[in-house]
Amino acid sequence: MISRPDRGSTSATSAAPPVGSDAPPHLRRPSPTGPLVTTRVPAVPVTLRALGRAFGDRPVLAGIDLDVAAGEVVALLGASGSGKSTLLRLVAGLDRPTAGEVLVDGTRVDGIENRAAVVFQEPRLLPWRTVAENVAFGLPDGTARAAGREEVARALDSVGLTAFAGHRPREVSGGMAQRTALARALVRRPGVLLLDEPFAALDALTRLRMQDLVDDLQRTSGATVLLVTHDVDEALQLADRAVVLSNDPAGAGIGHVLDVPGDRPRDRADPVLAALRVELLDRLGVPRHAPA
Repeated sequence: MISRPDRGSTSATSAAPPVGSDAPPHLRRPSPTGPLVTTRVPAVPVTLRALGRAFGDRPVLAGIDLDVAAGEVVALLGASGSGKSTLLRLVAGLDRPTAGEVLVDGTRVDGIENRAAVVFQEPRLLPWRTVAENVAFGLPDGTARAAGREEVARALDSVGLTAFAGHRPREVSGGMAQRTALARALVRRPGVLLLDEPFAALDALTRLRMQDLVDDLQRTSGATVLLVTHDVDEALQLADRAVVLSNDPAGAGIGHVLDVPGDRPRDRADPVLAALRVELLDRLGVPRHAPA
């Protein structure tokens, strides 16, 4: 069983961007404030035991054993079709394993896992609802109306979208739409946050700023995070460990686990990260090109 001890956290501040700008210079790292993020969520551990999933006679995952500590950030990398998103769906209870089990805080996942929230690659917003109404859609059942309004306001503030609460999805940028999806997940106060390539469709600069935002939010909230990504640099920037899934016709397993040293936030120019990048690319089968 591969495991890692609990991680610590810090805090930061936030501001809302002006209309027409997704990330102005003074807001390079929009960060959470208020009760939503200063009151830490009850982060919970996630355990995968001999986990497998097959679709008919096609195995996708096989023999996955992994311990994710409460408050840890683990990035999942691997070739397309290696089962990364399938693994997230199993943790969320959106799918069922054909072998093994998923445990969240020691309890077997059997159906939708209420302590987990998912952010997908596409924002998946309801176009006829405002930004605030889309965020409110993520509130747990039974939330009182007044309390729900407060939670939505805090979540929007934490992602720098207070000024856009009344806008429709078509009236905001792609980065803002994805921040809305992130706020929708945050209002659940999840113990486990599952991120399925949430920045893949964004431009390069917006992607970097979204990485910083997620890093800030995780460190202040303390949630356990599983992040699916194809971006090695993103994994090294955000994760405590990077897990590379094997590309095995008999079902992907854990091919390699890399501990990422140093506290977050990390300096993207750190030469240590550059060396780890080469190692991860090697594990993913990407050849290095030496100068002639």
